[in-house]
Amino acid sequence: MQLPDSSSEAIRLKPHDYTPSPQPLYQKILVALLLALTVVLGTGITTVPPAQASALGPGFHGGGPLFVGAFIAEADGSQVYCMDLAADPPLKFTSAPVTVNTLDRHPGGSVNPTDLAMLNYVLSRWGQSTDPEITAAVQMFTWSVADPETAASRGGDAYMLLAIPAQHHAAVLHNLGLMRATAATHHAVDPSMNASISMTTQYAGQLTLSATPDTLEADVSLTNAVFANGSRTQKLTPGTYPITGTPADGAPQYQISASASSPGTGLGAKINLYATPGQQRLLGGGANTPLSASASSPMIDLDFQPVITTQVASRFIQVGDTFADNLDVSVTAGTWTILNGNRIPLTAVGTLYGPFDEQPTENTAPPADAPVVGTEEVVLTGARTYASPGSLKASTSGFYTWVWEINKPDQGIYSKYLIESFADRFALVPETTVARFQPVAVSSVNQRLAVPGEATTDTLTVSSANGVWLKRDGQPIPVIFEGTAYQVPGTLPPQRAANVLAEATPIETVRVTATGPGTYVSPPVVLPSTGFVTWVWTMRIATQDPQVRDYIAADWADDYGIALESTSVRHTMNLTSEVREFNVHAGGRAFDTITVSGLQPDHGEFAGDGFWGADHDEITHTVYGPFLHESDLTDDLALDTAPVLTSITTPARNGVYRIGYTNAEKIVPTEPGYYVVVSSFLGDDRVLPFRSSPADILERFYVPGPTVPVTVITQATPTARVGEAVEDTALVQGTTIPTGAYLMFRAYGPVPDGEPASCEAQPFFVSTKIPVTQAGVYRSGTTTTNQAGNVYWVETLYHQDGSILTAGVCGAPGETTRITAPQVPVVVTKAVDTVTLGSPAHDVAIVTGPVPSGAHLAFEAYAQTGSRPVCDVSNRVFDTRQNPVPVPQAGEFRSPAVVFDTTGTFFWVETLLDEHGGVIHRGDCGADGETTRVTAAGLAQTGAPSILSLGFAALMLLTGGVAFTLWRRRKNTDHNTRRRTPPKHGRTDADANPYTTEHTIL
Repeated sequence: MQLPDSSSEAIRLKPHDYTPSPQPLYQKILVALLLALTVVLGTGITTVPPAQASALGPGFHGGGPLFVGAFIAEADGSQVYCMDLAADPPLKFTSAPVTVNTLDRHPGGSVNPTDLAMLNYVLSRWGQSTDPEITAAVQMFTWSVADPETAASRGGDAYMLLAIPAQHHAAVLHNLGLMRATAATHHAVDPSMNASISMTTQYAGQLTLSATPDTLEADVSLTNAVFANGSRTQKLTPGTYPITGTPADGAPQYQISASASSPGTGLGAKINLYATPGQQRLLGGGANTPLSASASSPMIDLDFQPVITTQVASRFIQVGDTFADNLDVSVTAGTWTILNGNRIPLTAVGTLYGPFDEQPTENTAPPADAPVVGTEEVVLTGARTYASPGSLKASTSGFYTWVWEINKPDQGIYSKYLIESFADRFALVPETTVARFQPVAVSSVNQRLAVPGEATTDTLTVSSANGVWLKRDGQPIPVIFEGTAYQVPGTLPPQRAANVLAEATPIETVRVTATGPGTYVSPPVVLPSTGFVTWVWTMRIATQDPQVRDYIAADWADDYGIALESTSVRHTMNLTSEVREFNVHAGGRAFDTITVSGLQPDHGEFAGDGFWGADHDEITHTVYGPFLHESDLTDDLALDTAPVLTSITTPARNGVYRIGYTNAEKIVPTEPGYYVVVSSFLGDDRVLPFRSSPADILERFYVPGPTVPVTVITQATPTARVGEAVEDTALVQGTTIPTGAYLMFRAYGPVPDGEPASCEAQPFFVSTKIPVTQAGVYRSGTTTTNQAGNVYWVETLYHQDGSILTAGVCGAPGETTRITAPQVPVVVTKAVDTVTLGSPAHDVAIVTGPVPSGAHLAFEAYAQTGSRPVCDVSNRVFDTRQNPVPVPQAGEFRSPAVVFDTTGTFFWVETLLDEHGGVIHRGDCGADGETTRVTAAGLAQTGAPSILSLGFAALMLLTGGVAFTLWRRRKNTDHNTRRRTPPKHGRTDADANPYTTEHTIL
């Protein structure tokens, strides 16, 4: 038995500060001294023989006749101790030790087994110390146990201390007390040791060690198991200790065994006895009793528990991709069983559930109605990572989740090695794959036909093209669609194409956030210019919320030019006309000159495309009359029941048409009265309907009776925007117009809406004196105002001497112009009409109305290449889009000058853009006033003019006269032809009769 280390508190002895080493000379002196003391004191100690005596070991001999300490046995060199206190010192030859289990005392009796066991323990534990304070205590313990009567008769411990210097008494007595106490608890008369193993599970168990004495320490070794600290060997005292089995990897069964051993130092009722004839017997330790014990468990059948955790190879996939799952297989109990050198195969079955429109709720098992895509099997042959076969594909968008199982009954002969079946939870996020959805849209415009400045919207029907619309946190994933309205180049409807034409001009881009499948209406977009506009909708992943981008399959865009996504911003036909004579005698002929503008250059040629209707290529000019009273000719005249003299048709194309000049279309009134020519156009998908007013004084003539009184009928510009030109027109009729008569026009205001008409203040416009020599139409000349409100016109016809023939009334019907502030900017342009080759040309844009911050103007010029205006990239010769002209506020803006390098005709197009480049307004190709003609420089002439030259000059003079007349007429109506928004056709009650007979002169 291995005793506790001497450093423990229970057996800690006080060491001496030196260790004596016996020398031959010292021995001789000590022996002589002892003999002398014996003789003098008469103690009965005999003379020590001179040869082969045991040597003295560490101990004390001062202050008395005794030597208290160890002797060195010459037989084996061990330190031994005297047993018989009264006997002679053992200075003769000492025999070899003999282990005895009985020991007689002198003069009688024997040492009992318990005392013998304690002697064995103390001598074995401390007998070989080299410290005299320890060996002295061992000797005192030995005499007190082996020869107690003699020791007691001489005074016990006190007697023995006489041989020990006083300064060592305390240490020696301390050591002696510890030896006595320790020997009482650590000795064993019959030492023993036993071991046993019990198992609570296949791997957890206990080792129980029992021993006598119960302070025994044993070295214990385990086979196929470890102690709690992970070691297989440990020094233990009796008790129960947890152990964990460590079978070989893959073993189907195993057995745990334990072995314990102890040297049994100082254990047992026995001791080594050294005999010295005739002298004290000597006792020595080392009579040990080696102990051992072993134990084994029964054979333990092993099983194990495999588990599966998975991570899908890709969280997001596209529809059509295969599902891939990575299986991480581990063992939570036991080790994977090995048979015939191989780990047993197990079959794992994975069930893929889906599609779901959102992440399913995690649960221990799938819902009973959960849709199943299919199953896959993976054969498992150990703890490692596996990949699923990848035989299943995503047919639609959605969330798909795996559930993997190892069903014990399905494993056949290998099922006995499984602890239990395994199934992971349903709808674990790492086991869920998302097949992205594809948001798409179908749209149709809500305004198939529109006018410039009108706001249009688009209806968007949104869905997922490849399955369910996915959700997050219970809500459909929001998707942003962007719609851009493009101005289609040219005048014809757009042709459908996969990509937006490079020449198409973006007007504005709006966004619609779709919060799931359904129908949405876009924000309105103002259509600034005539022509076709088409929407293109896109859905780009980059513009989506970063948190939802992974759920969307791909970018999407619909086609350009889809008919249902297009709007025709219809052109406004401008028609000005004037009859040649305002008084026509009965049976005479009336003539009318009609100027048509504002139509597309190709109007009348478009035959339709199946969605957009063909052009209506006919304007009907109907002569209504006679009417008895001129006041019957009002704007709301019931034409359906009005008398008709004749009807004449002309093409609905830009140009000047003269009617009444041929016999086929002659206008011959036969009855006296008032007549008016009304021109009407039914309209089509590219041009708004048009009807001239029956109250138009320029289209009125009169067939008089014998005498016609002088009358003045006036008609002012009915409406205009701030900054636009306005005027008043007077029709003077009658046969008694005095010589030298003249007209003057005055304009008052503008007076705010809601306030009564007032002409008391100074007029802001006064015309010149306009001579009136015959019946006809007379114009005031144009003016403008920069304020909104009502402008009131008053015309006055004067005698030559300045007296008034007739005067208008302030606020008379037809004599009010309503000035409105534009809601959107209005752009009117006027390019340089003609330049010679090498001279600079430019365009001028007049911007009125509210101008958004950051607006700018771009000017482009296009060379004429055919018979009609075309403006596209191929014939563009000037472009300022990269360096536009800033437009900080309403006003007049001039383009940079350009010198054209060839003669010909050039078309200007102006574009007003917002700060982001969106189109606010874009001019028409070939619009009135937007053409510059470049001519060659004039040729120098010498000598007399030729006949050809004279003829040419005469022709030019004649043409100039005609042109001057037409120019005067056109100048008075140019503001109508340049207007970018259609005229107002309806009138309020106050405007019902725009013509007023101010006064009649008989």
